[in-house]
Amino acid sequence: MAAGYTPMIQQYLAIKEEAKDAFLFFRLGDFYEMFFEDAINASRELEITLTGREGGTAEKIPMCGVPYHSAENYISRLVEKGYKVAVCEQVEDPAAAKGVVRREIVRVITPGTVMESKSLAEKTNNFIVSVAIAGQGQTMGLAACDLSTGEFYATSLPFNIDTLLDEINVYQPAEIVGDEVLLDKLGQHAVWNRPVLLTPRLPMSQEKLEQQFDPSELAALNEGRLRAVSLLTGYLDDTQKRSLGHVRAIRAYEPNQYMILDHYTRRNLELTETVRDRNKKGSLLWLLDRTQTSMGARLLRRWIDKPLLSRSVIEARYEAVDTLYRDLILREDIRAELNHIYDLERLVGRVAFGSANGRDMNALKNSIRRVPELAALSEKSGSERLRQLVAGLDDCADLADMIETVIVDEPPVSIREGGLIRAGYDEYLDQLREASTNGKKWLAELERQEREATGIKSIKIGFNKVFGYFLEVSKANLAMLPEGRYERKQTLANAERFVTPELKEKERLILEAEDKMVDLEYSRFLELRDQLSQQLHRLQKLAEVIAELDVYQSFATISAERRFTRPAITDGFDLVIDDGRHPVVEAVVEGAPFISNSAALRKDEHSMLLITGPNMAGKSTYMRQVALICIMAQIGCFVPAKAAEIPLIDRIFTRIGAADDLIGGQSTFMVEMKDIQLMTEKATASSLVIIDELGRGTSTGEGMAIAQAVIEFVHYQIGCKALVSTHFHELSHLEASLPSLANACMAVQESGDHVTFLRKLIPGAASTSYGIYCARLAGLPESVIGRAYELLERAESEAEAQLQGARAVQPVGQPENVKKSFGYTVFAPINSTPDIQDPEVMRQAIRETASAAVQLSIFDEPEQTVDSGKKKASPKAEQLAEQLRKLDLFNMTPMQAMQWLNDMKRKIND
Repeated sequence: MAAGYTPMIQQYLAIKEEAKDAFLFFRLGDFYEMFFEDAINASRELEITLTGREGGTAEKIPMCGVPYHSAENYISRLVEKGYKVAVCEQVEDPAAAKGVVRREIVRVITPGTVMESKSLAEKTNNFIVSVAIAGQGQTMGLAACDLSTGEFYATSLPFNIDTLLDEINVYQPAEIVGDEVLLDKLGQHAVWNRPVLLTPRLPMSQEKLEQQFDPSELAALNEGRLRAVSLLTGYLDDTQKRSLGHVRAIRAYEPNQYMILDHYTRRNLELTETVRDRNKKGSLLWLLDRTQTSMGARLLRRWIDKPLLSRSVIEARYEAVDTLYRDLILREDIRAELNHIYDLERLVGRVAFGSANGRDMNALKNSIRRVPELAALSEKSGSERLRQLVAGLDDCADLADMIETVIVDEPPVSIREGGLIRAGYDEYLDQLREASTNGKKWLAELERQEREATGIKSIKIGFNKVFGYFLEVSKANLAMLPEGRYERKQTLANAERFVTPELKEKERLILEAEDKMVDLEYSRFLELRDQLSQQLHRLQKLAEVIAELDVYQSFATISAERRFTRPAITDGFDLVIDDGRHPVVEAVVEGAPFISNSAALRKDEHSMLLITGPNMAGKSTYMRQVALICIMAQIGCFVPAKAAEIPLIDRIFTRIGAADDLIGGQSTFMVEMKDIQLMTEKATASSLVIIDELGRGTSTGEGMAIAQAVIEFVHYQIGCKALVSTHFHELSHLEASLPSLANACMAVQESGDHVTFLRKLIPGAASTSYGIYCARLAGLPESVIGRAYELLERAESEAEAQLQGARAVQPVGQPENVKKSFGYTVFAPINSTPDIQDPEVMRQAIRETASAAVQLSIFDEPEQTVDSGKKKASPKAEQLAEQLRKLDLFNMTPMQAMQWLNDMKRKIND
């Protein structure tokens, strides 16, 4: 610390050492000031003026500041940008201070610990997450807390960064704290939807941890969970520097209790936000959210993020939703009551944090008053789940009575200006009010008397904070004042202000009463807040019940509006959807007919669909709708279908749409391959795999090779339910060699040059992709479209001519081509063209066919021998062999080669 600095700057530097990674808002009078690098950076980020201040050195110190009464807005802007802000306040009375006023950091505000309502999304949690390594590096612990609501979750996982990222993405945290080694790995591998602040730290002491949580609750945690809880709680304690009375319960869970959805699947399916503009509108959450309370909306989001794997719990949710679905009057009555309930969870957080005001107290009271009617409606609903939900419910009526006794009906925003406490609550406060009221009546009487005594009708009594009470007389009437009765206090341009001994005495009594009233009201309000702080756990339990009831009615409301049906949840394999619809697309295109499509993926029939057809025909929509219906079923909502049989799906993998990672140096094809790599590694027989446009992004040959290899891997190695779409129509032959795969395509109706996409999935393979037609729909110039058709016709004509020249008499049989891969053996006859996508493999197949034609004497003519004793092929076989030798294999496409082989086979059969 430089000795040349002034004492105040030295104090600033000492406090700044405690918050090196944060902007230090240093309180000086009516401003928060920043100095040195903080000032330079803050002036840039907040677009405020950078000035200088004398600090004891030759050069001025950079400085900028913001008024204390508007600091919250500036702090919010910095936090939204991912910065931390340390708030330093004066902690002693400047009048009583000797030397520099003592100052301390009273709170550090970070992206994950924001409590101010202006910085929080009403219907979204603001989680902060901690991650820890345990078990000698074999396991990881994770804890998540929303400080604004008091929710605290903990779990543990095997050591795997991808698995950890999947779990972190459930919470979409604004900030992650934890072991430095683990944070470094996350920084290298993570893909975030928002800026995420990473802060290394050490755990807090066990003693302090047991002061925050029940020791028995901590004892039930394994090593990883305990360390993660300790890391997070210690960080919250260090930054908030106050009691965390609402963070008392830890909800431990196992990750295998919920369906796993990785970051890309959440994004591709647009569960909580759209891909294009990251808005809620257009997402599944937007469609299902008919909640009436903020806490219900946040719970709905958590349910969508974590679909269940427990059939019994899902069925319990269905039972509640079904009751409300069928009873419109009951549903509307519940919605009407919920509509008057405020955000209990965040009100509880403000009470615990010491930031609740009188209006917050009345919001609590009014919300609690609605609970008895809600409980009665649930009790008589006829639903077993709703009755269980409210059984033995603590309606907290005594807390509402307590608030009503203390707080007036219309309290002011500030708790330091009086007018908070109801008359009759405190006897001494009532006496002070009486004194103040009587004093003001005395002032009004004095004003009347002075007007009569002086004859000055305009004389008036006023007040300001500098001079107190005074009598004001205009200069035109000064001559009418009697001598010696008034003491001059202030001269204005057009008037003079006076006081009298009586007025001074009354002023002292009135102001003393008002000061005491304000202090006493503030004291009584803090007493009420402290009393409520001891009962926060009761209010939190009540909030949980109300939130769950709200989600049930939301599911019932949207299901009734959109004609959803209750699905059947099974423990089996088969996934059957009758006339399914994409829930969001159907809602967005309201008024236009939505073409429904069925799905049937059965273990004993076809568990995979290979879908072909043109762009814009609806392949992606169909595959997404199957995935969304499964998710809706496993969160307890009815589904958009005529009927549905849904098995418990442990994980959904999606690869939908083009995407690249330019910053990470990855092309669209590389991103696709990484998605598929994750699927091949983690998918099980209970998973659902969805791959759109498999194999695109590289050459046709390699694309088809990879596509077929992936399809075969899913078919033989994983054995799960799968939907795969491709433009490689040549792959449709796989239906013959893969018993669990079936072809399907999107129906198209052609009429002359006009093409209509019917959006209907039908059995069989498509013959073309209608790519040029789609280009015309996109608005490409007609000259480009016409030229494209010319080139296509020329290519098709050349291919046909080449094939005609290659046709010849062909053998009547062929050997089996044995392919070994993935640890299994596929016996695929050549007529199923197992590897047509690889030109070299195809050439080898043709060579083997030619050799077989000669060796097997397939024209059934008697063998002839020559003098040397060697066998000689028949003339027809020799003719075939000669034609094969003349084939220009290196200029044939795989498709042309396949067609040539098929023609040979057809002629032989004829």
